[in-house]
Amino acid sequence: MTSGAAPADRRIGILISGRGSNMLSIARACAEGRIPARVAIVVSDRPGAQGLERAASMGIDAVAVPGERGRTREDHDRRIVEALAARRVDLVCLAGYMRLLSPFFIREFRGRIMNVHPGLLPAFPGLNAQRQAIEYGVRHAGATVHFVDEGLDTGPIILQAVVPVKSDDTEESLSARILAEEHRIYPEAVRMYFEGLLSIEGRRVRITG
Repeated sequence: MTSGAAPADRRIGILISGRGSNMLSIARACAEGRIPARVAIVVSDRPGAQGLERAASMGIDAVAVPGERGRTREDHDRRIVEALAARRVDLVCLAGYMRLLSPFFIREFRGRIMNVHPGLLPAFPGLNAQRQAIEYGVRHAGATVHFVDEGLDTGPIILQAVVPVKSDDTEESLSARILAEEHRIYPEAVRMYFEGLLSIEGRRVRITG
């Protein structure tokens, strides 16, 4: 971690595929001084992603690195890693990024990649976690911020927030309430990282202070 650096020297890279609402929650927390770092770059695999326009409007470098036919996942990730390394990024945050990261990417930033998932991991990993929760009939769903490893939503858990599932919930209504919790706990986890409060011990993340 980079606890000895000044806030301006602590840099976040955010990967998105769509509207980038979690990206905005992190960027705003940085701008307001709640996170002692700044967002140095936002990267999307989709050139038309709304989040790129939103990032650019905040004065953040916004870069599209689209997937190309015939290009391997590692080749694609190498292009993104080059962009992150050029901005000397300390932490990578996945915010609605819909591609699986290659082992190469994870090796380059091991212990320095976070993701937010709309479910209480390890329950309902992967896509459509909100729909899975409703179909399974659980009484509580939620959001999880975790470090990223080589598995699908299997990395050590940092923070979780519980969201009750109402009897009349639809996928859309439950998703909206979970998203509000994502916007709350994701910036908090990033703040803890840059304040040196997180350490990974096997499967557990220890929070100090």
